[in-house]
Amino acid sequence: MFKDTKAFSGFSVDNLQKAQEFYSEILGLNVTKERDLLFLHIAGGNKIVIYPKPNHQAATFTILNFPVTDIEKAVDELSRRGVQFEHYKQKELKTDEKGIFRGGGPLIAWFKDPAGNILSVLEES
Repeated sequence: MFKDTKAFSGFSVDNLQKAQEFYSEILGLNVTKERDLLFLHIAGGNKIVIYPKPNHQAATFTILNFPVTDIEKAVDELSRRGVQFEHYKQKELKTDEKGIFRGGGPLIAWFKDPAGNILSVLEES
């Protein structure tokens, strides 16, 4: 039924202007605005919609993962741009001083957008 549809995802934020600045200026994505919606244009011609929500609650899970070839370089560059990485200390989920999880699986580092939604960079192997 949906085999040939171009599905897309979306998420809410509490401040559209801050989201637009973060996703375009900090992350370097192509962002367009139509009416009261933002569209993130990502590789492959896909897009993600961001919509304002007055009673927004940040996602407690990762909403976007950005694959990178070198996580050290990506974390360093994002840190220079003001991104603060999350630090976890749980036994099964412990990050290093940069915020990179190296405990099995892909190397991954989590950070939040201005609305508190969780994003990540992860190293492709």
